[in-house]
Amino acid sequence: MRTKKTNNRPIVLIISGNSGAGKDTVLTLLKERHPELVHITTATTRAPREGEIDKITYFFETTESFKKLIENDELLEYANVYDKWYGVPKQPVREALAAHKDTVIKVDVQGAMTIKGKLPDAILCFITTKEVDTIIERLRKRGTESEDELKTRVDTINKERETMPMFDHIIYNENGLVDAAVAQIEGIIAAEKKRKTPRVYDLTPKSQNK
Repeated sequence: MRTKKTNNRPIVLIISGNSGAGKDTVLTLLKERHPELVHITTATTRAPREGEIDKITYFFETTESFKKLIENDELLEYANVYDKWYGVPKQPVREALAAHKDTVIKVDVQGAMTIKGKLPDAILCFITTKEVDTIIERLRKRGTESEDELKTRVDTINKERETMPMFDHIIYNENGLVDAAVAQIEGIIAAEKKRKTPRVYDLTPKSQNK
């Protein structure tokens, strides 16, 4: 009997979505279940906090070295937040793909759109809940924000949800159902392995494409 061939080419999975939707919770469980996945660490120019480890928590860069990464087109996306730079380095993604390992990148919605522009074959997943009220209730339970701040959050969440049609997959992380959310991601990865035409990722710096 002929066995069905599977696609062993690695994929780039982008995880984004609503603030407060539980992206970190979903990714923590995904890491536990699938240690073979490579989760890409963000680079930043902010100072390390207590307990943070270079190359694990973040790639801690100087402003000069970060700007060099920008100049050399070595970031998939980047942004300046409160005078500190944050970005997704290309090199760890290159290394993972060269080793035939699937990669997972967590970014905000704007970052996801930027990466999709550079890597059209990247798979975009938007994590949210079916009702915005579920996210607001979670934020209220945290007790870290005032009602005015929560109103601002609602505006942000609604703007983020407007981008949902641009994502390949919507992952619903409902209360108490994080296992189901992770199962959705597992299903996406499994389906990709059955894809006849492998996805292609060009991580060559622009300067080398001239």
